[in-house]
Amino acid sequence: MHKISPCLWFEGGKAEEAANFYVETFRNARIKDIMRSTESGPSPIGSVIAVMFELEGEDFLALNGNPEFKFSPAVSMFIKCETQEEIDHYWDKLLEGGQSMACGWLADRFGVTWQIAPTRLLGMLQDPDKAKADRTMKAMREMIKLDLPALERAYNGE
Repeated sequence: MHKISPCLWFEGGKAEEAANFYVETFRNARIKDIMRSTESGPSPIGSVIAVMFELEGEDFLALNGNPEFKFSPAVSMFIKCETQEEIDHYWDKLLEGGQSMACGWLADRFGVTWQIAPTRLLGMLQDPDKAKADRTMKAMREMIKLDLPALERAYNGE
């Protein structure tokens, strides 16, 4: 286990459903452990309190909580993709029942915000050639789901 891992607070007993959804979405993923309530627990005996799961080598904890706290785009999961096919896979899967935002951001059906972006994008946006970086930023700002070939054309001035 990593020393630091995100803990995601799901309301309405949705931690196990969310963890299973993420494990189905990512190719290298698994449920590691499920913590259930005991006689002294806060919930009925046997009900899920938390689920430890792994996505692409990163540990996460899904916690069942009350509706007191909500997810916000102020904290998001950033997925670095090598190809448009990979962008499309994560976008389509995570958007099921969720809401698209701008510039490669979406909120999934549980309210968790994701950024789905090509690995190359940060380098293109930070290129020392200001014209390349500016063209890429302009193209990105006009997109909902990021389109890697279109970003590359903008970067190359095509």
